[in-house]
This record gives sequence, C-alpha cells and structure tokens, in this order.
Amino acid sequence: MVIRWFDDVRADEIGVAGGKGASLGEMTSAGFPVPPGFVVTVDAYRAVLEASGIGPELFEAVDVDPDDTAALADAAERAQRLVTGTAVPETVRSAILEAYDAFEDDPFVAVRSSATAEDLPDASFAGQQETFLNVTREDLVDRVRACWASLFTERAMAYRARQGFDGAEVGMAVVVQRMIDAEKSGVVFTRDPSTGDPDMVVEAAWGLGEGVVSGSVSPDNYTVSRDGTVLDATVADKKRAFRRDPGTGETVEADVEADRRTARVLSDADLADLAELGGRVEAHYGDPQDIEWASADGETFLLQSRPITTIGGDEAAEGGEEPGEDGEIQGATGNGGEAIVSGLEASPGVVSGPVRVVEQLDELDKVQGGDVLVTPMTTPDMVPAMKRAVALVTDEGGLTSHAAIVSRELGVPAVTGTGDATDVLEDGRVVEASPGDGVKQFE
Repeated sequence: MVIRWFDDVRADEIGVAGGKGASLGEMTSAGFPVPPGFVVTVDAYRAVLEASGIGPELFEAVDVDPDDTAALADAAERAQRLVTGTAVPETVRSAILEAYDAFEDDPFVAVRSSATAEDLPDASFAGQQETFLNVTREDLVDRVRACWASLFTERAMAYRARQGFDGAEVGMAVVVQRMIDAEKSGVVFTRDPSTGDPDMVVEAAWGLGEGVVSGSVSPDNYTVSRDGTVLDATVADKKRAFRRDPGTGETVEADVEADRRTARVLSDADLADLAELGGRVEAHYGDPQDIEWASADGETFLLQSRPITTIGGDEAAEGGEEPGEDGEIQGATGNGGEAIVSGLEASPGVVSGPVRVVEQLDELDKVQGGDVLVTPMTTPDMVPAMKRAVALVTDEGGLTSHAAIVSRELGVPAVTGTGDATDVLEDGRVVEASPGDGVKQFE
C-alpha cells in the first residue's frame, strides 16, 4: 500500500511508516491534537527501487567503511544521484497526489523523512534525514523523492553504520502533514533530558519550530512540575524566528520584533496546559517523551513524540572529573573563579581541554581528540568533529537542538545557548567545561 492516513497507523508499524509516521499515527488514534496527514509508506520507497532496478547498484555503492571519508563521500554522491535520477512510477505518483487532494483546500504541507531506523529509544538519528516545510502540490512528489535520497547522505550512512544498522535493510517512509503556521512552537521533555529528574522541561520560541530543533534559535527554557507549577523560567534573547513568507509561501528566517525578543513566549497558564498534555502523552507511551508542539490561533498541536534517547545520570564524561555536591562540578586545576561563559546544561559531566573555535565547516579538521569544540551551532555534518571533542559549547540552541541531542548520545558535556562563546573563548586556551557551572578559562 502506497498511502496510509495517520488514523490508520499504529506505534508498532515502524516497518511500514517509519519512526515518525508510526508515532504520529499512534497519537492521532489516541485522540491527541495532531494536524492531519498521511504517510507515503516504505512500500512506495521499495516499489521505486524495484521498478527502476537500482537496488543492487545502490546498496553495493553504499557498502563502504564509514571512517573512509573519501569513499563515503563518493558513495553518498553516487547513491543520491541514483535515487534522484529515478522516475517515480505513475502508480506511486498518482497515489501521493490523490491523497494530497483529499485535503481539498490545497494547503501547504510539511514533508518529513520517516526512516525505519529513526526516533528509536536508543538512537534518535537527529538531523540525519530531510524535512521540507511549506511544500505545495506542485513540488510534493519531488520533495518525497528528496526524502528518499536523504537516506544516503554521508552523515546518515555513517551514523547508521556506527549504530549497527544494515543500510540495505533500512527503509524510508515519508510523512506529509498539513502545516501549522505557528505563532509559537517548541518542545516538551516529560523528564529532564540531562538528569532524568521528574520535572518537565519546556522550550519555546516564536514562529515555526525549525529554529528550535536545528539549534539556530536559542529558545526560552522553563522548568515545570508535573502538576503544572512553573518552577523556573529562563527567557532567552530570541533574535530570529522561522516563518512562512505571506507572499511566496516559503519558509524564511526573519528578525524578531524588538519588543518580543526578550519577552516570555509562554505564560504560566500555557505551561500548565503543556505539562498536562505532556503528562498524558507520556502516560500513553509509558516512557519519557520528547514532544514537538506548535501553537496557532490559540490552539496547540503535537507534531512529533519520540522517546528521550538518553537521560544522563551522575556519571561524568570519559576523561573528566566526578561531579561535586548539588550538581556542581569541581575542576582539577581550574581557575576557581566565575564562569566566563554560561548557558543551558544540555549534557552533564566535566572535562578540561583547549578551545577550538569553529565558525565554518572547513575548519573542522582543527578539532582533535581532547579539544573543546566551540561553535555558533552544530549541524549533522559536524558529527565527526563532535566525536573527537571532549566537550561542546554553542552560542545558540536549547536542550532539543542537534548539539544537545548528539552530545547526550555521545556522553560528552555540552553547554548550549551561551550567546557569545565564540567571541569570549580564546582559541587554544585551556578551559574547564562544566555544564552545571558554566565554562571557566584556566589561568
């Protein structure tokens, strides 16, 4: 079957709908407020491979050592060229467009990759495959095909190999979902993603959630008890927001109005409502959840829910010191003074090492084992350097940013949303990275 509507998909159908599609179907069937949509199933992806005959060549191409960067790059280019150059069979194309036409009002839709190895309890695959926002009917089939091709980017292939997934066995479904032109959006963690504490953590920013989950926007951060009481509110300077351009319909990044940059995105009442909703989702799944939400015209919608892939404990990162009392982390030879950079404790632990400031992707080679990677924000292309680093510090991003999720999976300390780390921290100087206590520069 090429198409499955959300209300016909359940959580155990990852092999049909991928991780994201299965979760959206499950939430829809459970009565949660999910924007309507459908899944272009894994069967459609496999039908394209079979009809075109590219399967054997494709999987031969991607059978490479993930640590051989040159071979990996060549394999990824060859594989994506095979997929994007393949015609979509008319049966698949017409089924996709007929499903879209069932919306009746020709809406903008989000087209989101949903691999069968994605959003799993032990592997998030954060940022590894493509998402396209505000897609029209005209571009829909091409965007679906681009999602299929994104299964074979360098970063996705390397991640799968290192996580032990067989590339030939992993399939790609694609979610097509009515867009919410969000006024505000963010994430609810039903447990603290760094410590596992029972209080919920909510992140929120203006506009579409793309900036929050990518890490390009530093969101407000709220701690909320399970009964909805707001325990702490950290209001970020939200310089930018992602919005739909009313003229072109495209997703654009725009400056936030001056009077809203440092204004709270969510009221106490909003947070109580989100906590109640998050609690119900967690109860439904039976495990702590990482839930993406968006709000428009006073109504809140759920866009995704997945297990929190890593919940830190008291262990320090490898090579670091043991945490001190009350979550403070004492350095072995630090300057003992005030932190010169502080942000959100995205991943716990403590380490020391020389700073490597990376502003551009072509600077990643200077990050070596034992270095503290300092960058404006991370992208999936930076994962090899993140693996070499002993800690990560970013200017932008929150607890659900790519930097935060990958750092927790790698088990390295991370401080996100500092605002000015790349300006303040000196390249080559040794620092103590203590997410619970900021970053201190050594004398």
